[in-house]
Order: sequence, then structure tokens, then C-alpha cells
Amino acid sequence: MDMKALLNVDYTIDFVADDGKLTCGKPGQAIEGEVVRLTREFLERGDYVVFAIDRHEEGDTCHPESKLFPPHNIAGTEGRDLYGELQAVFEAHRHDENVHYMDKTRYSAFAGTDLEIKLRERGITELHIVGVCTDICVLHTAVDAYNKGFSITIHKDAVASFNPAGHEWALEHFTNTLGAKVV
Repeated sequence: MDMKALLNVDYTIDFVADDGKLTCGKPGQAIEGEVVRLTREFLERGDYVVFAIDRHEEGDTCHPESKLFPPHNIAGTEGRDLYGELQAVFEAHRHDENVHYMDKTRYSAFAGTDLEIKLRERGITELHIVGVCTDICVLHTAVDAYNKGFSITIHKDAVASFNPAGHEWALEHFTNTLGAKVV
């Protein structure tokens, strides 16, 4: 039997709220119900649920993203809090054995983190990915998951981007290049 994990990628105030520092706005807000539903479903089944959340330091000019994007998801700011109802779901389950909250500092949740170790320790072979942005952090996480031999499912009603063309391109790329299931 394949062990499954749900990766919640960057579903934070800064990436989703109207006043977020690097928001995808309405497309991100429109997926809230599905992100929350899937998170609850995985939690109730006892599957592993990972919250992989972007973390940057105030004034870090050496980080490569500092040249590409305005400051966002700064440590110690409410912009890093999970968006909407997902924050309450996380708070209710934050101490559960099957919940892991992790900081990430690059697009991919695997880059410079212990995510792969956590997944392998649990015998997880199948990753379900939700969150934002489809064509940036979700994409780079999926590419690394593919390269590490995980099977991948992308929930298309639970991913969004501020770039509609990038979102559509990434959905095709997941299927055509990474062999992912897009459901």
C-alpha cells in the first residue's frame, strides 16, 4: 500500500490575502475551500500532512529572490501565517504526530530542508501537493519530488498563481513532463 502525504505549499497571508506582500489574490482565495477540505481529509485519515512555508529574513539582500520579488513571508510577521480557515485547522492539529510544519527558504520544499528524510522515515511514496504558486513553489517542489522518485498528484482546484499563463503551463508540465496525476 502506498503511503501518502499532503504538502501544503505557501498558503499564507502574504501569498493569498488582498494585502499580501506577494499575493496571487482572487485565484489564491478561490482555492481556500478545497485546500482546507483536502487538509482535513488527510488529517482525519491519519496521513502525513506537511506545511512547507516560505521564510525570509528582513533585509536579506543576498537571497536570490530579493532581486526578483518584493520582501515577503518575513520571519516574525503575520504575512507568514496560514491564510484564512487553514490557520485554524493547523492550530487544532499542530501537535498531532502526523503534522509537520517546516520553514523553507527556496522555491522547492526539498531545497535545504529535511523534508525527504521525514517522508522516507514514514515510508511515504505518494505526494499530494496543494498551495501557491502553481508555476513557482508548487512546480519546483514537484520537480524535486519527481527527481527523488515520488509519485505526484496535483490537486488543480487547490493550486493557484498570480500568473494565469504560468498556472496553465505548469498544470500541463506536471502531467506531460513529471508524469504527475492532475486531479
